[in-house]
This record gives sequence, C-alpha cells and structure tokens, in this order.
Amino acid sequence: MKTFLVSLLLFAVPFLGRTQTEKRGIHFFSGSWKEALVKAKLENKALFFDAYASWCEPCKTMDSIVYTNPKTAAYFNEKYICFRVDMEKGEGPDLAKRYPSIDGYPSLLFFGSDGHLIKTILGSRTSPILIAEAKYALRN
Repeated sequence: MKTFLVSLLLFAVPFLGRTQTEKRGIHFFSGSWKEALVKAKLENKALFFDAYASWCEPCKTMDSIVYTNPKTAAYFNEKYICFRVDMEKGEGPDLAKRYPSIDGYPSLLFFGSDGHLIKTILGSRTSPILIAEAKYALRN
C-alpha cells in the first residue's frame, strides 16, 4: 500500500504543479496603461481594455467563463495586447476620466496599435459575440 501511495504521489505532483503554474485564458498585460500602449505599438497589435469593478457580477462571469474560453483566449492572445483595470483602484479613476465612454461595468474598449479608440461596448458578452466584436474592431 505504501508503494502505491508513493507511486501515486510521484505521478500526481508534476500535474498539480503544472495546473497551478500554467496560465490559461486571455493573458492580460500586468504593467501600466502607458506601458500597454507602448507594447501594442511595438508589437503592432491592437489593444483590448477591460474596465471592470471587483463587485461587478457580469465582470466575474467574463473572468470565469469568457476570458478562460480556449477560442476566445487564442484569438485575443494572438491579435491583441490585453489590459484590464479595476476602475475603482490604482490608475482606474484616472482612466475613467480620460475615457468617458466607460460608463458602466464591464466596459470593453478596443484601440488600434496607435492608441486611438476604435470601439467601446458596455456589458458582458458570450465568447462568440466577444470574438465577433473584436474582429469587427480590427476592420475599422
């Protein structure tokens, strides 16, 4: 029995470590807004900005269902630099003043690689609808 438990642990530990360290879903840039704009320009990618609030239930749904969807993540990770901010903390209040189209949560903003605002949508979306909105933004 002891050999079985040791074997099971040796088999399971690498998988446990992998699931905790692998990042699934959309990869959100962890720097500042200015740094995200620079990164988008350098990589010649559009920029997706998720303006959210920690108490917002639709925002939590986006986090748990939409942003973790493999198709959504693959599309956004390839085409966009993705950035998100809790609009009530850190640089959030300043960004809310800078972009008055943020008038509820989640507000999802799409920018060109040059930093110009292309489109803002208010409210949560399903994965297929969000991908369609993102594709539309890239055409403009």
